[in-house]
Amino acid sequence: MRTYQLNNMAIIRSILDTDLYKFTTSYAYSKLFPRAHGEFEFVDRGNGDYPEGFEQKLRDEIEKMSLLSLTVEEEMFIRQQMPYLPPTYIDFLKGFRFDPSELQITMQDNKLHVKASGLLYRVTLWETPILATISELFFRETGQQSDREYMEKAAIEKAVKMQEHGITFSLFGMRRRFSFYVEDRVTELLKKHAGESLYGTSNVYMAFKHGLSVSGTHPHEWVQFHGSIYGYKMANYMSMEHWINVYDGDLGTVLTDTYTTDIFLRNFSKKHAALFTSLRHDSGDPFLFIDKVIARYEELRVNPSRKYLVFSDSLNVDKAIQINDYCGNRIGATFGIGTNLTADVGNNIKGMNIVMKLFRCKMTAKEEWQECVKLSDVEGKHTGSPEEITLVKQTLRLV
Repeated sequence: MRTYQLNNMAIIRSILDTDLYKFTTSYAYSKLFPRAHGEFEFVDRGNGDYPEGFEQKLRDEIEKMSLLSLTVEEEMFIRQQMPYLPPTYIDFLKGFRFDPSELQITMQDNKLHVKASGLLYRVTLWETPILATISELFFRETGQQSDREYMEKAAIEKAVKMQEHGITFSLFGMRRRFSFYVEDRVTELLKKHAGESLYGTSNVYMAFKHGLSVSGTHPHEWVQFHGSIYGYKMANYMSMEHWINVYDGDLGTVLTDTYTTDIFLRNFSKKHAALFTSLRHDSGDPFLFIDKVIARYEELRVNPSRKYLVFSDSLNVDKAIQINDYCGNRIGATFGIGTNLTADVGNNIKGMNIVMKLFRCKMTAKEEWQECVKLSDVEGKHTGSPEEITLVKQTLRLV
Protein backbone atom coordinates (compact mmCIF):
# COMPACT_ATOMS: atom_id res chain seq x y z
CA MET A 1 0.00 0.00 0.00
CA ARG A 2 1.48 3.36 -1.07
CA THR A 3 0.92 6.45 1.04
CA TYR A 4 1.29 10.18 0.55
CA GLN A 5 3.98 11.43 2.92
CA LEU A 6 3.35 14.98 4.11
CA ASN A 7 6.78 16.62 3.96
CA ASN A 8 8.20 19.76 5.51
CA MET A 9 7.75 22.04 2.51
CA ALA A 10 5.40 24.98 2.90
CA ILE A 11 1.78 23.95 2.73
CA ILE A 12 0.63 27.11 0.91
CA ARG A 13 3.02 27.77 -1.97
CA SER A 14 1.15 30.33 -4.02
CA ILE A 15 -1.08 33.32 -3.36
CA LEU A 16 -3.43 31.68 -5.88
CA ASP A 17 -3.82 28.60 -3.63
CA THR A 18 -7.18 29.81 -2.37
CA ASP A 19 -10.84 29.85 -3.39
CA LEU A 20 -11.98 32.27 -6.09
CA TYR A 21 -14.50 34.00 -3.84
CA LYS A 22 -11.70 35.27 -1.59
CA PHE A 23 -10.37 37.45 -4.41
CA THR A 24 -13.80 38.55 -5.64
CA THR A 25 -14.99 39.44 -2.13
CA SER A 26 -11.72 41.19 -1.34
CA TYR A 27 -12.10 43.35 -4.44
CA ALA A 28 -15.73 44.14 -3.57
CA TYR A 29 -14.67 45.32 -0.11
CA SER A 30 -11.84 47.41 -1.56
CA LYS A 31 -14.16 49.12 -4.03
CA LEU A 32 -17.15 49.82 -1.79
CA PHE A 33 -15.82 49.62 1.78
CA PRO A 34 -12.06 50.32 1.62
CA ARG A 35 -11.86 51.43 5.28
CA ALA A 36 -14.01 48.64 6.74
CA HIS A 37 -12.44 46.35 9.34
CA GLY A 38 -13.32 42.77 10.13
CA GLU A 39 -12.47 40.02 12.59
CA PHE A 40 -12.56 36.36 11.59
CA GLU A 41 -12.43 33.47 14.05
CA PHE A 42 -11.60 29.82 13.53
CA VAL A 43 -14.32 27.34 14.54
CA ASP A 44 -13.80 23.58 14.82
CA ARG A 45 -17.34 22.24 14.63
CA GLY A 46 -16.05 18.83 15.71
CA ASN A 47 -14.51 20.38 18.84
CA GLY A 48 -11.36 18.32 18.26
CA ASP A 49 -8.19 18.28 20.33
CA TYR A 50 -4.92 19.43 18.75
CA PRO A 51 -1.49 17.99 19.62
CA GLU A 52 0.91 19.87 21.87
CA GLY A 53 2.92 22.49 20.01
CA PHE A 54 0.45 22.69 17.14
CA GLU A 55 0.06 26.46 17.46
CA GLN A 56 3.80 27.05 16.92
CA LYS A 57 3.87 24.83 13.85
CA LEU A 58 0.92 26.80 12.50
CA ARG A 59 2.77 30.06 13.17
CA ASP A 60 5.77 28.66 11.28
CA GLU A 61 3.57 27.96 8.25
CA ILE A 62 2.10 31.46 8.47
CA GLU A 63 5.63 32.93 8.39
CA LYS A 64 6.32 30.96 5.21
CA MET A 65 3.13 32.38 3.69
CA SER A 66 4.39 35.91 4.31
CA LEU A 67 7.14 35.29 1.73
CA LEU A 68 4.72 34.52 -1.10
CA SER A 69 4.18 36.89 -4.00
CA LEU A 70 2.32 36.73 -7.29
CA THR A 71 4.42 35.41 -10.18
CA VAL A 72 4.31 36.83 -13.69
CA GLU A 73 2.64 33.66 -14.98
CA GLU A 74 0.02 33.79 -12.24
CA GLU A 75 -0.67 37.43 -12.99
CA MET A 76 -1.24 36.63 -16.67
CA PHE A 77 -3.63 33.83 -15.72
CA ILE A 78 -5.73 36.19 -13.61
CA ARG A 79 -5.83 38.82 -16.35
CA GLN A 80 -6.93 36.27 -18.95
CA GLN A 81 -9.25 34.00 -16.96
CA MET A 82 -10.73 36.41 -14.39
CA PRO A 83 -11.61 39.53 -16.41
CA TYR A 84 -14.09 40.72 -13.77
CA LEU A 85 -11.10 41.69 -11.58
CA PRO A 86 -9.84 45.08 -12.80
CA PRO A 87 -6.17 46.00 -13.35
CA THR A 88 -6.14 48.08 -10.17
CA TYR A 89 -6.96 45.03 -8.05
CA ILE A 90 -4.48 42.83 -9.89
CA ASP A 91 -1.83 45.47 -9.18
CA PHE A 92 -2.82 45.23 -5.51
CA LEU A 93 -2.31 41.45 -5.63
CA LYS A 94 1.13 41.94 -7.21
CA GLY A 95 2.20 43.89 -4.15
CA PHE A 96 0.22 41.88 -1.61
CA ARG A 97 1.99 39.98 1.17
CA PHE A 98 0.36 38.04 3.97
CA ASP A 99 1.01 39.89 7.24
CA PRO A 100 1.33 37.52 10.23
CA SER A 101 0.73 40.44 12.62
CA GLU A 102 -2.94 40.34 11.56
CA LEU A 103 -3.28 36.93 13.27
CA GLN A 104 -3.58 35.73 16.85
CA ILE A 105 -2.88 32.00 17.26
CA THR A 106 -3.21 30.34 20.68
CA MET A 107 -3.94 26.97 22.28
CA GLN A 108 -5.86 26.33 25.48
CA ASP A 109 -6.67 22.86 26.83
CA ASN A 110 -5.70 21.38 23.44
CA LYS A 111 -8.23 23.60 21.66
CA LEU A 112 -6.97 25.78 18.82
CA HIS A 113 -7.91 29.47 18.64
CA VAL A 114 -7.17 31.59 15.58
CA LYS A 115 -8.30 35.16 14.99
CA ALA A 116 -7.61 37.40 11.97
CA SER A 117 -8.24 41.11 12.37
CA GLY A 118 -7.68 44.13 10.13
CA LEU A 119 -8.89 45.83 6.97
CA LEU A 120 -11.53 43.58 5.45
CA TYR A 121 -10.17 43.64 1.92
CA ARG A 122 -6.93 42.18 3.36
CA VAL A 123 -7.94 39.87 6.19
CA THR A 124 -10.63 38.11 4.18
CA LEU A 125 -7.74 36.59 2.19
CA TRP A 126 -6.60 34.59 5.25
CA GLU A 127 -9.67 32.37 5.51
CA THR A 128 -9.18 29.47 3.11
CA PRO A 129 -5.36 29.23 3.23
CA ILE A 130 -5.51 29.02 7.03
CA LEU A 131 -8.15 26.29 6.94
CA ALA A 132 -6.19 24.25 4.39
CA THR A 133 -3.04 24.70 6.47
CA ILE A 134 -4.73 23.62 9.71
CA SER A 135 -6.22 20.57 8.02
CA GLU A 136 -2.94 19.38 6.48
CA LEU A 137 -0.95 20.14 9.63
CA PHE A 138 -3.43 18.25 11.79
CA PHE A 139 -3.17 15.08 9.72
CA ARG A 140 0.62 15.40 9.59
CA GLU A 141 1.09 16.01 13.30
CA THR A 142 -1.29 13.21 14.32
CA GLY A 143 0.56 10.73 12.09
CA GLN A 144 -2.33 10.04 9.72
CA GLN A 145 -1.39 8.97 6.21
CA SER A 146 -3.55 8.53 3.16
CA ASP A 147 -3.89 5.35 1.12
CA ARG A 148 -2.91 6.53 -2.34
CA GLU A 149 -4.38 3.56 -4.21
CA TYR A 150 -7.70 3.97 -2.41
CA MET A 151 -7.77 7.73 -2.98
CA GLU A 152 -7.04 7.46 -6.70
CA LYS A 153 -9.51 4.62 -7.26
CA ALA A 154 -12.25 6.48 -5.36
CA ALA A 155 -11.66 9.70 -7.32
CA ILE A 156 -11.78 7.90 -10.66
CA GLU A 157 -14.94 5.95 -9.75
CA LYS A 158 -16.69 9.15 -8.66
CA ALA A 159 -15.59 10.98 -11.82
CA VAL A 160 -16.88 8.21 -14.08
CA LYS A 161 -20.15 7.88 -12.18
CA MET A 162 -20.88 11.60 -12.39
CA GLN A 163 -20.15 11.60 -16.10
CA GLU A 164 -22.45 8.61 -16.64
CA HIS A 165 -25.29 10.37 -14.82
CA GLY A 166 -24.80 13.72 -16.53
CA ILE A 167 -23.78 15.54 -13.35
CA THR A 168 -22.15 18.94 -13.85
CA PHE A 169 -19.85 19.72 -10.93
CA SER A 170 -16.92 21.80 -9.73
CA LEU A 171 -14.30 20.86 -7.18
CA PHE A 172 -14.87 22.87 -3.98
CA GLY A 173 -12.35 21.00 -1.84
CA MET A 174 -9.51 23.36 -1.01
CA ARG A 175 -10.33 24.42 2.55
CA ARG A 176 -10.65 20.95 4.12
CA ARG A 177 -8.35 18.96 1.89
CA PHE A 178 -6.20 16.21 3.34
CA SER A 179 -3.19 17.83 1.73
CA PHE A 180 -2.06 19.92 -1.21
CA TYR A 181 -0.83 16.76 -2.91
CA VAL A 182 -4.19 15.02 -2.61
CA GLU A 183 -6.11 17.98 -4.04
CA ASP A 184 -3.57 18.26 -6.84
CA ARG A 185 -3.85 14.57 -7.74
CA VAL A 186 -7.64 14.48 -7.42
CA THR A 187 -7.91 17.51 -9.69
CA GLU A 188 -5.72 15.78 -12.26
CA LEU A 189 -7.79 12.58 -12.11
CA LEU A 190 -11.11 14.41 -12.35
CA LYS A 191 -9.93 16.30 -15.41
CA LYS A 192 -8.88 13.04 -17.04
CA HIS A 193 -11.90 10.90 -16.18
CA ALA A 194 -14.92 13.20 -15.68
CA GLY A 195 -14.89 14.74 -19.15
CA GLU A 196 -17.32 17.58 -19.67
CA SER A 197 -19.02 16.85 -16.35
CA LEU A 198 -16.19 18.71 -14.63
CA TYR A 199 -16.99 22.41 -14.98
CA GLY A 200 -13.95 23.62 -13.06
CA THR A 201 -12.50 24.21 -9.61
CA SER A 202 -12.83 26.91 -6.98
CA ASN A 203 -9.09 26.72 -6.26
CA VAL A 204 -7.47 29.37 -8.43
CA TYR A 205 -4.02 27.76 -8.31
CA MET A 206 -5.37 24.35 -9.34
CA ALA A 207 -7.22 25.99 -12.23
CA PHE A 208 -3.96 27.72 -13.21
CA LYS A 209 -1.90 24.51 -12.98
CA HIS A 210 -4.36 22.14 -14.66
CA GLY A 211 -5.89 24.45 -17.26
CA LEU A 212 -9.40 24.46 -15.80
CA SER A 213 -12.12 27.07 -15.45
CA VAL A 214 -12.28 28.94 -12.14
CA SER A 215 -15.68 28.71 -10.48
CA GLY A 216 -17.18 30.10 -7.31
CA THR A 217 -19.90 32.09 -5.61
CA HIS A 218 -19.94 34.82 -3.00
CA PRO A 219 -19.60 33.93 0.70
CA HIS A 220 -21.76 34.18 3.79
CA GLU A 221 -19.45 36.87 5.13
CA TRP A 222 -20.61 39.30 2.42
CA VAL A 223 -24.22 38.99 3.61
CA GLN A 224 -23.16 38.98 7.28
CA PHE A 225 -21.28 42.23 6.79
CA HIS A 226 -24.34 43.85 5.23
CA GLY A 227 -26.54 42.55 8.03
CA SER A 228 -24.29 44.15 10.59
CA ILE A 229 -24.01 47.49 8.77
CA TYR A 230 -27.46 47.88 7.17
CA GLY A 231 -29.64 45.77 9.45
CA TYR A 232 -30.77 42.18 9.20
CA LYS A 233 -33.96 42.92 7.27
CA MET A 234 -31.98 44.65 4.52
CA ALA A 235 -28.95 42.33 4.50
CA ASN A 236 -29.85 40.09 1.57
CA TYR A 237 -31.22 42.94 -0.55
CA MET A 238 -28.26 45.28 -0.01
CA SER A 239 -25.66 42.54 -0.45
CA MET A 240 -27.18 41.60 -3.82
CA GLU A 241 -27.44 45.24 -4.91
CA HIS A 242 -23.82 45.90 -4.07
CA TRP A 243 -22.63 42.70 -5.74
CA ILE A 244 -24.44 43.77 -8.92
CA ASN A 245 -22.89 47.24 -8.66
CA VAL A 246 -19.39 45.77 -8.42
CA TYR A 247 -19.63 42.96 -10.97
CA ASP A 248 -22.30 44.21 -13.36
CA GLY A 249 -23.81 40.78 -14.03
CA ASP A 250 -20.66 38.65 -13.76
CA LEU A 251 -20.33 36.10 -10.94
CA GLY A 252 -24.08 35.64 -10.83
CA THR A 253 -24.48 33.05 -8.07
CA VAL A 254 -25.90 34.11 -4.72
CA LEU A 255 -26.09 32.33 -1.35
CA THR A 256 -29.54 31.98 0.19
CA ASP A 257 -29.13 30.69 3.74
CA THR A 258 -27.20 33.35 5.69
CA TYR A 259 -30.41 34.36 7.48
CA THR A 260 -32.43 31.34 6.28
CA THR A 261 -33.69 30.68 2.78
CA ASP A 262 -37.24 31.73 3.64
CA ILE A 263 -36.04 35.24 4.55
CA PHE A 264 -33.85 35.38 1.45
CA LEU A 265 -36.73 34.51 -0.87
CA ARG A 266 -38.82 37.31 0.61
CA ASN A 267 -36.04 39.76 -0.40
CA PHE A 268 -35.47 38.13 -3.79
CA SER A 269 -37.01 40.58 -6.27
CA LYS A 270 -37.76 40.16 -9.95
CA LYS A 271 -34.75 42.32 -10.72
CA HIS A 272 -32.50 39.98 -8.76
CA ALA A 273 -34.14 36.91 -10.25
CA ALA A 274 -33.40 38.27 -13.71
CA LEU A 275 -29.80 39.33 -13.04
CA PHE A 276 -28.54 36.39 -10.96
CA THR A 277 -28.16 33.18 -12.94
CA SER A 278 -28.17 30.80 -9.99
CA LEU A 279 -28.89 30.36 -6.29
CA ARG A 280 -26.64 28.33 -4.00
CA HIS A 281 -27.91 25.80 -1.46
CA ASP A 282 -25.54 25.29 1.47
CA SER A 283 -27.70 23.95 4.31
CA GLY A 284 -31.05 22.32 5.04
CA ASP A 285 -33.23 19.97 2.99
CA PRO A 286 -32.19 20.29 -0.68
CA PHE A 287 -35.46 18.92 -2.00
CA LEU A 288 -37.56 21.39 -0.01
CA PHE A 289 -35.17 24.11 -1.20
CA ILE A 290 -35.78 23.16 -4.84
CA ASP A 291 -39.55 23.38 -4.45
CA LYS A 292 -39.38 26.73 -2.63
CA VAL A 293 -37.08 28.32 -5.20
CA ILE A 294 -39.11 27.12 -8.18
CA ALA A 295 -42.27 28.44 -6.54
CA ARG A 296 -40.62 31.85 -6.00
CA TYR A 297 -39.39 32.05 -9.59
CA GLU A 298 -42.89 31.21 -10.83
CA GLU A 299 -44.38 33.80 -8.48
CA LEU A 300 -42.04 36.38 -10.03
CA ARG A 301 -42.95 35.15 -13.54
CA VAL A 302 -39.40 34.06 -14.25
CA ASN A 303 -38.95 30.75 -16.06
CA PRO A 304 -37.06 28.49 -13.59
CA SER A 305 -35.89 26.17 -16.37
CA ARG A 306 -33.57 28.98 -17.49
CA LYS A 307 -31.98 29.25 -14.05
CA TYR A 308 -29.58 27.07 -12.05
CA LEU A 309 -29.25 25.86 -8.50
CA VAL A 310 -25.77 25.25 -7.09
CA PHE A 311 -25.61 22.61 -4.36
CA SER A 312 -22.63 22.52 -2.00
CA ASP A 313 -23.79 21.15 1.35
CA SER A 314 -21.73 18.08 2.37
CA LEU A 315 -22.31 16.41 -0.95
CA ASN A 316 -21.36 12.97 -2.18
CA VAL A 317 -21.94 11.56 -5.66
CA ASP A 318 -25.08 9.56 -4.83
CA LYS A 319 -26.70 12.55 -3.15
CA ALA A 320 -25.85 14.72 -6.17
CA ILE A 321 -27.51 12.20 -8.48
CA GLN A 322 -30.68 12.18 -6.35
CA ILE A 323 -30.83 15.97 -6.32
CA ASN A 324 -30.16 16.20 -10.05
CA ASP A 325 -32.96 13.72 -10.78
CA TYR A 326 -35.35 15.68 -8.55
CA CYS A 327 -34.60 18.90 -10.40
CA GLY A 328 -35.25 17.16 -13.71
CA ASN A 329 -36.21 19.60 -16.43
CA ARG A 330 -37.77 22.03 -13.98
CA ILE A 331 -34.57 23.88 -13.11
CA GLY A 332 -30.87 23.46 -13.84
CA ALA A 333 -28.58 21.87 -11.26
CA THR A 334 -24.84 21.99 -10.74
CA PHE A 335 -22.76 20.83 -7.80
CA GLY A 336 -19.78 21.94 -5.75
CA ILE A 337 -18.25 18.84 -4.17
CA GLY A 338 -15.41 19.30 -1.73
CA THR A 339 -14.40 17.18 1.24
CA ASN A 340 -15.88 14.04 -0.30
CA LEU A 341 -13.25 14.31 -3.03
CA THR A 342 -10.19 15.93 -1.43
CA ALA A 343 -10.35 14.19 1.96
CA ASP A 344 -11.59 10.73 0.93
CA VAL A 345 -8.21 9.07 1.35
CA GLY A 346 -8.95 5.77 3.10
CA ASN A 347 -7.45 4.45 6.34
CA ASN A 348 -10.65 5.49 8.16
CA ILE A 349 -9.61 9.13 7.88
CA LYS A 350 -12.45 11.65 8.01
CA GLY A 351 -12.19 15.21 6.74
CA MET A 352 -12.19 17.95 9.34
CA ASN A 353 -15.32 20.00 10.00
CA ILE A 354 -13.67 23.40 10.32
CA VAL A 355 -14.62 26.92 9.25
CA MET A 356 -13.39 30.47 9.68
CA LYS A 357 -16.22 32.96 9.97
CA LEU A 358 -16.64 36.73 10.17
CA PHE A 359 -17.64 37.49 13.77
CA ARG A 360 -17.24 41.28 13.98
CA CYS A 361 -16.94 44.24 11.64
CA LYS A 362 -16.98 48.04 11.56
CA MET A 363 -17.05 50.62 8.77
CA THR A 364 -13.93 52.48 9.94
CA ALA A 365 -11.15 51.95 12.46
CA LYS A 366 -12.63 54.55 14.83
CA GLU A 367 -16.05 52.91 15.17
CA GLU A 368 -17.08 50.27 17.68
CA TRP A 369 -17.11 46.62 16.66
CA GLN A 370 -20.48 45.18 15.67
CA GLU A 371 -21.33 41.50 15.72
CA CYS A 372 -21.75 39.53 12.48
CA VAL A 373 -24.16 36.61 12.68
CA LYS A 374 -24.90 33.68 10.40
CA LEU A 375 -28.01 31.56 10.89
CA SER A 376 -28.24 29.10 7.96
CA ASP A 377 -31.07 26.61 7.52
CA VAL A 378 -29.86 24.26 10.28
CA GLU A 379 -29.10 25.09 13.91
CA GLY A 380 -25.67 23.42 13.84
CA LYS A 381 -24.29 25.98 11.39
CA HIS A 382 -25.29 29.11 13.33
CA THR A 383 -22.38 31.39 14.26
CA GLY A 384 -22.45 34.36 16.62
CA SER A 385 -23.24 35.01 20.26
CA PRO A 386 -26.49 33.49 21.60
CA GLU A 387 -27.77 36.98 22.40
CA GLU A 388 -27.19 38.32 18.89
CA ILE A 389 -28.61 35.17 17.28
CA THR A 390 -31.77 35.64 19.36
CA LEU A 391 -31.93 39.29 18.30
CA VAL A 392 -31.64 38.34 14.63
CA LYS A 393 -34.41 35.77 14.95
CA GLN A 394 -36.65 38.27 16.71
CA THR A 395 -35.92 40.99 14.13
CA LEU A 396 -36.72 38.64 11.26
CA ARG A 397 -39.69 37.15 13.15
CA LEU A 398 -38.25 33.67 13.10
CA VAL A 399 -39.30 33.08 16.73
